[in-house]
Amino acid sequence: MANSDLSLLLPRVLIVSRRTIRKNKFVDFVGEYHLDLIVKYGAVPIIVPRVSGIHTLLDSFEPIHGVLLCEGEDIDPSHYDDADLCGLTPEELEQIRQLHPSDAAIDKEKDSIELRLAKLCLERNIPYLGICRGSQILNVSCGGTLYQDIEKELFDKCQEHQRVVHMDYGNYDGHRHSIYVMANTPLHDWFKDSFVDDKMQIMVNSYHHQGVKRLAERFVPMAFAPDGLVEGFYNPNNYNPEEGKFIMGLQFHPERMRNQDSDEFDYPGCSMAYQEFAKAVIAYEKKLSSSILIPKSTKLNEELEQKRKLILKSFSVARNIYKSDSHMVASRSSELEPGAEFLQANTALSLQQENRLKQVGATIRNGSSYAQKMKTNQVREKAARTMMSNMSVEQLTDLVSFYGLMHQICSETMDRKMLELELLVEES
Repeated sequence: MANSDLSLLLPRVLIVSRRTIRKNKFVDFVGEYHLDLIVKYGAVPIIVPRVSGIHTLLDSFEPIHGVLLCEGEDIDPSHYDDADLCGLTPEELEQIRQLHPSDAAIDKEKDSIELRLAKLCLERNIPYLGICRGSQILNVSCGGTLYQDIEKELFDKCQEHQRVVHMDYGNYDGHRHSIYVMANTPLHDWFKDSFVDDKMQIMVNSYHHQGVKRLAERFVPMAFAPDGLVEGFYNPNNYNPEEGKFIMGLQFHPERMRNQDSDEFDYPGCSMAYQEFAKAVIAYEKKLSSSILIPKSTKLNEELEQKRKLILKSFSVARNIYKSDSHMVASRSSELEPGAEFLQANTALSLQQENRLKQVGATIRNGSSYAQKMKTNQVREKAARTMMSNMSVEQLTDLVSFYGLMHQICSETMDRKMLELELLVEES
């Protein structure tokens, strides 16, 4: 098989780029360590460019088998907390911006892209690995909060022996600090052979001035720094790489924990996050592929095939009308007739099937009642938007999770019923 065909077979992992300025022009980039590890373990990295408007085009990147989010600037505090509630004065916030200018320059477009992807993974159970900022995005998307600056909010509250330096501008890759790993977690399994004197402790690389303040309820911590900062967490109810389940955030950088004179990792477990993540991505892709296989329809004779095409075209026209402007009904009535005749003559259709046809835009018998239904739907939508604007982030997160599950169940049921309907059309 040609190498060019491999991308059609291998599972796809979306990675959002980070924007920087080089030679007075914007440049998008992703750290090569991340890309190397994704490729090494059998997946294809698909880079989502950080450009204006891309958050509205994420459907173009389907199918999505996994999401890896890593580097980037601070997340806009409006997504998780009010600036007045963090305990920092405006003067202190300005000091933070001056001390960390490259990180404190909030990128709202990148926030929009990554929060959408994180919520999509939670809705569909798509494997997700968050490194550094990516772990913070995951926590925020589930209703958790962040320290806006660890040094100002946490450092001074710790005793001398508990204080931790989480970033070193002068020693980006070489900087290390200790973390304590929790038993019975994936992180413990990956690094257990590297613990010394039965102390579940390792030295990690990190580069951040923000971090998890309140961990979202669905997550369980896997490691802590001596100052109490959460260094890793996961969803135990959604962790089984062999079955395509993987939702995890790591505040530290396992991909950069390498010897300075070689590319050998500090510990054998450093690459395990990527290896297990890729394993979950591959399993998810296989599961997704098997679920969308549809049996080939029986071949019809020329007359029945022509009839089937006219009916399907009628449904397609009605769907487009449903999505656009109801005033088009009269001008395209001749194209709507085959579908309407089918609905009227086919007594085998159940009420549920007929309602489903109407919902997806199938031909309806009365244009005026159809227009009235559209108007009613618009009123309902406006009321729903008003109600949701008054809901908290936690309430909206729970609502999204619930309707995500309902969407999955409905989609599977709808696919089965629409297949039954297509067979009915062919038999007629």
